[in-house]
Amino acid sequence: MSANVGKIDRMLRAIVGLVLLALALSGTFTGTMFWVGLVVGAVALATAGMKFCPAYRLLGVNTCKL
Repeated sequence: MSANVGKIDRMLRAIVGLVLLALALSGTFTGTMFWVGLVVGAVALATAGMKFCPAYRLLGVNTCKL
């Protein structure tokens, strides 16, 4: 599993992930939006941390400059 998520992409994913998780866990999101925010936030943080995005691999995208 080689890195395919670049530095700026990782920072944006981490910020979006943290914001979505904070909104979901603070009670701002309820119902379906709670679950969507929780899942999307967790996936964004995970892909930022691993430097790998399975969707990018399927689409042939690589924002990581080695």
